[in-house]
Amino acid sequence: MLTILLSELYKMLPLLRKGKRMSCLVTPVLLPSSSAVTASHHLFLPRLLGLRPNIGFTRKFWGSVRGMATKMDSIQQNPETISHLNQQEAAQIDEILMGPLSFSVEQLMELAGLSVAAAIAEVYKPSEYSRVLTICGPGNNGGDGLVAARHLYHFGYKPFICYPKHTTKPLYNGLVTQLESLSVPFLSLEDLPRDLSDSFDILVDAMFGFSFHGSPRPPFDDLIQRLVALKINGDTHQKSPAIISIDIPSGWHVEEGDLSGEGIKPDMLVSLTAPKLCAKRFSGPHHFLGGRFVPPSIRNKFNLQLPAYPGTAMCVRIGKPPKIDISSLRENYISPALLEEEVTADPFDQFQKWFDDAMAAGLKEPNAMALSTTGKDGKPSSRIVLLKGFDKDGFVWYTNYEGSKGQQIAQNPHAALLFYWDDLNRQVRIEGPVQKVSDKESEQYFHSRPRGSQIGAIVSQQSTVIPGRHVLLDEYKQLETKYSDGSVIPKPKHWGGYRLKPEMFEFWQGQKSRLHDRLRYIPGTVDGKTLWRIERLAP
Repeated sequence: MLTILLSELYKMLPLLRKGKRMSCLVTPVLLPSSSAVTASHHLFLPRLLGLRPNIGFTRKFWGSVRGMATKMDSIQQNPETISHLNQQEAAQIDEILMGPLSFSVEQLMELAGLSVAAAIAEVYKPSEYSRVLTICGPGNNGGDGLVAARHLYHFGYKPFICYPKHTTKPLYNGLVTQLESLSVPFLSLEDLPRDLSDSFDILVDAMFGFSFHGSPRPPFDDLIQRLVALKINGDTHQKSPAIISIDIPSGWHVEEGDLSGEGIKPDMLVSLTAPKLCAKRFSGPHHFLGGRFVPPSIRNKFNLQLPAYPGTAMCVRIGKPPKIDISSLRENYISPALLEEEVTADPFDQFQKWFDDAMAAGLKEPNAMALSTTGKDGKPSSRIVLLKGFDKDGFVWYTNYEGSKGQQIAQNPHAALLFYWDDLNRQVRIEGPVQKVSDKESEQYFHSRPRGSQIGAIVSQQSTVIPGRHVLLDEYKQLETKYSDGSVIPKPKHWGGYRLKPEMFEFWQGQKSRLHDRLRYIPGTVDGKTLWRIERLAP
């Protein structure tokens, strides 16, 4: 969205500079949605445009920006408003990219292939769809498929390549060499099974792109028919492979789609640069746009209306995801066995081992844990908090003592913790009594926090009803000004840490067919020493 908003703002620049004066509040240039245009963001426009401020103009100006943001929201949600290219326009855009804009074929192919791989990973997890056959044609579409296969390898998939008409150009030879260095198998036509259902989970159609003319010739006509047959005979198999077409389903007319009605029916279409006209005939559940490289000059020249890419994503879904029957959602976990003889005798050591694994895996906030408490009424409450330390004495977190969890702990000083590490198929449950940490420990941690977080702890009277967010922001600004000289911010008396001393650990490892591993540690005393007994629980 930033590219489009900025391009629109630059169009307005001559008009803006004709005005006498311009005054601006602290306001953002880019927002992810129309409702996000607020004074709390920190991208400033006046210096960007070389203008001076006036508040009256600001309201009118940002009203127009909100309008543009609202327009972008509608593009994101409504596929009918997204631009589609005919064959000639698609070719012209490629000529501009590789001509005046100095993109190389290698650059565009790398970005396209990465976009395809990212779209596949968005929908099809390697734990369920690991075996990927990419069928590559002799042109650029085939090159996109080779690049996608390389990225899929690094994403954890097991790619295979069928490349029956190998082009000898250096670019394609290099892509083949890169895949061979990863030991990605290249399968000949004779190596391919007649029925592809049993051997592969995903079939990537990278045979022909938008520049293809005429009817497919051998061996691609036969390969296309094999993909077509999968959807005709798919009901005879427990799980038919997912078919992903790159930019154009091979054999389709670039503008009119599947003319015969008997062509490939892909489950996913990854359009590149912008959807081609034939994409309007695509009826599969997953349509993505990839190729995050279209500059404002091309958007303006062809009047392209395209959805915004979220965050750092290389692909964006077009339209809403398909409705899914929640009862059908399931994950068949594939994990190493969790065996009694392989875990440590001390659950604290075992937790440290698993926590280190979660850190090494690069998981987001591996210290996030669900904290469950109950008050005197016996009604449980759960919320996510962050673990801030653990040792043999227990697990520590910090919060407002006067909030709902603090009140419940005061009434019933027992709690349960739950860590869930999705990518590792692991969770850990811990239960035990809770007590406050020492004032010294709370004080030390409080002053280790960023100053903004320290002020936030003072401002928030946690769990109390307030008339609006402005109350928090106003008080925050007052305190920020008060302590702007760098003086020590005093820890509020109502804020500090809790420590849960475990009386039970349970380590859970997801396994196939719901036969999960569950090992529970229960403390006991032998000769005056605390020893932990390990029990296996049925899943």
